[in-house]
Amino acid sequence: MSKRDLKKYLAELNKQQLEEQVLELYEKFSTVKTYYDFVFNPKEDALLKECKIKISNEYFPQKTSGKPRRPKMRRSVAQKYIKHFILLGVDPFIIGDVMLYSIEIAQTFSAERLVKPDLFFKSMLNSFEQAVKFMISNGILEEFKTRILAISNESMQQNWYNKEEFGAIVDRFEY
Repeated sequence: MSKRDLKKYLAELNKQQLEEQVLELYEKFSTVKTYYDFVFNPKEDALLKECKIKISNEYFPQKTSGKPRRPKMRRSVAQKYIKHFILLGVDPFIIGDVMLYSIEIAQTFSAERLVKPDLFFKSMLNSFEQAVKFMISNGILEEFKTRILAISNESMQQNWYNKEEFGAIVDRFEY
């Protein structure tokens, strides 16, 4: 069904029928419920706090039963939150904050421990590039410029093999 057909169908329904359909969607699909829960009670601060804790735990996991846990270092955890926040329509500043936070926490981890897999560095570069593009497209780059430059400088300080590529991304928007 096209959007046009859907509009035509919805125009034929009366108010009560529309309400029934929306309620049915709310009950049947968790994504619809999540969306409406957010729209009517947007606890962005709580979502942001939960998100940052989950991302931190990927690199600095909490001990369970006295046993230290190994860091999983999964970029996908941050990516799922970012995608979820975009779908919900969370403020772009919060999304930008999460995007940079995920890279910053990975750099903190990398500064404390030796990270060998090239995949780690490639995924951080991808995250960095996505964050910068997102900020440019939402007109919020200037507000995050200091953190972006700090991330690029940290890649240089830690001598990441792809540090020049981080610098190249920064050079593109600085000039």
